[in-house]
Amino acid sequence: MRFGRVGSADVPTVAPYGSWSSPITIDLVANEGGVAYGYLSVDAEGLYWLESRPQEEGRQALVFLPQGGSAVDVVPAGFNVRTRVHEYGGGAWFHDGSTVFCSNFDDSRLYRIDGPGAEPRAITAEPPSAHGWRYADGRVFAGGGLIVCVRESHGDGEPVNELVVLPTDGSEDPRVIAGGRDFYAAPRPSPDGTRLAWLAWDHPHMPFEGTDLCVGDLAPDGTCTHARRVAGSATESIFQPEWGADGALYFTSDRSGWSNLYVDQDGEVAALTQEQAEIGYPQWVFDLSRYAFLEDGRIACLVTRDAVDGLELYDDGMLTRVDLPYTHLSALRSDGRRLYVVGASPSEPSSLLEVEPAGGFSVVRRSTELTVDDSYLSRPEALTFGGAHGFYYAPKNPGFSAPDGERPPLIVYVHGGPTAHVPPLLQLSVQFFTTRGIAVVDVNYGGSTGYGREYRDRLRGEWGVVDVEDSAAAARYLAERGDVDAARIEITGGSAGGYTTLLALAIRDEFAAGTSQFGVADLVTFHEDTHKFESHYDEYLVGPWPAAMELYRERSPITHADAISRPLLLLQGLDDKVVPPAQSEVIVNALQQRGIPHAYIAFAGEGHGFRKAENQKRALAAHASFLAQVFGFELADDVEPIEIENLEHVAH
Repeated sequence: MRFGRVGSADVPTVAPYGSWSSPITIDLVANEGGVAYGYLSVDAEGLYWLESRPQEEGRQALVFLPQGGSAVDVVPAGFNVRTRVHEYGGGAWFHDGSTVFCSNFDDSRLYRIDGPGAEPRAITAEPPSAHGWRYADGRVFAGGGLIVCVRESHGDGEPVNELVVLPTDGSEDPRVIAGGRDFYAAPRPSPDGTRLAWLAWDHPHMPFEGTDLCVGDLAPDGTCTHARRVAGSATESIFQPEWGADGALYFTSDRSGWSNLYVDQDGEVAALTQEQAEIGYPQWVFDLSRYAFLEDGRIACLVTRDAVDGLELYDDGMLTRVDLPYTHLSALRSDGRRLYVVGASPSEPSSLLEVEPAGGFSVVRRSTELTVDDSYLSRPEALTFGGAHGFYYAPKNPGFSAPDGERPPLIVYVHGGPTAHVPPLLQLSVQFFTTRGIAVVDVNYGGSTGYGREYRDRLRGEWGVVDVEDSAAAARYLAERGDVDAARIEITGGSAGGYTTLLALAIRDEFAAGTSQFGVADLVTFHEDTHKFESHYDEYLVGPWPAAMELYRERSPITHADAISRPLLLLQGLDDKVVPPAQSEVIVNALQQRGIPHAYIAFAGEGHGFRKAENQKRALAAHASFLAQVFGFELADDVEPIEIENLEHVAH
């Protein structure tokens, strides 16, 4: 599918920014741009991947592409391959040859599927309470007879995380082989089945703050003994342990301040790369893959430099770049000769790629058949402002121009995490706005990844300070440069980005409006109510609990709710366990009491992020309607306006 032109490219229609007609419709953003790929695996039989499908209520389907054949679904219709471990999940499936093991999101049990189309058979018992036992990040060993994986048990008190072993036929209950630590990840049996490597860490740390890489002796029955730490500490983050064909244990570590590749050979740890770049990645989810082995001894690595990804080959102490026209890469795997990766760029949507290490690649599958006419594409401009970074997307539409002297509105987008970053890539949600005449800037504020640990640690103890100031600096920079209308700047974000949005509206003057998606409003109740995985994350971001409770109150948007005087849209999933609905509702109540313009839309059946296509459409339409009403322009789209309480208080 390819765009047609709207208007005449030779004689553009003069119309106010925000009111331009665009071929990038709400349906296109939700329906065509919503399919996502991840969690690849490849062997001699073919390629597997996990596919997120908004049109099927956001379920994740496992797909198999046999060598020389056509892609087929491995799981039946309705089977949702997701896990609730850590609430964020990841690592929800693994396989041994054609036998696949999947976590089912509906009941959190582990299922065995003996080939594509076979009936799933539960191999773990039904828990005593709904989702009481959850499984993730597994591997098969012992000649295909045993599984080792992470199990999270829910009952009275805090959930318990452990490593367990169970038979692949489900004939016995799981046995605990490692416990006592707060968290576990990445259990990886050695190729000869005699050793097991894994990651472990404890409160108050997140895995990207400090982890231990452990190794134990593995018996034929799956018993693990003589556990010992190979690397890691409270200030060193280890990522993706993998056994090489040579019997050595590989991993990444950020001990140098940058996440590089290391190897442990017979108890001696050595750095293979020493780049000012990032090979590892924050482990918000399980089973991420950023490097893979080739049969000739080289190691393919995804390397992030200034938030831009590249594929590079490690060989004898050197990294050599593979020429690919992609800026964002993930889920790297190898069959020994070829590489498979998910890639995206500022002009190409997310695609499954097959890459020849010697050069050249082919597209296995694109997330959409939509082809964006280059004349509509707003390309990212890398910015540095006040020591922070971002990517700016200017308005662009060949069929329209703005009246003389008018400058466009600006959306300042603050990513979630906050330990994450936004790369430069094609986002239809961004192009939706830029083709209508609204500028967008993605802010990689201090604390973002992709720029080294020192930059990420700018946010240590400074959440609500550095992120807010860097977002405001982006707005000021673009306004002072003359790119945007300083009176029509909106700040928006989800989760941690929603927190920054709420606080910035209360304590800064750069923003005329805001949209918060499931944003944190009260740091005190958030500390008490959030899930185990993040229950101490705020101690890194704000300060020790409860000693710094007054600082938590001071940094909470609800404390400053009386200072929010600009229009605010709040979007919230009612099933969100990470940021519960009460966080949004407390802000809504404060705005109602003071007569501040606002709208609140709650989404039944949605958790932390909107997965269903109809809800993605509704959220985008609401955002567009909100901007049109508060910034004073008419949308060209046939969108039912949302009701904004106290809108009469806004002077356009």
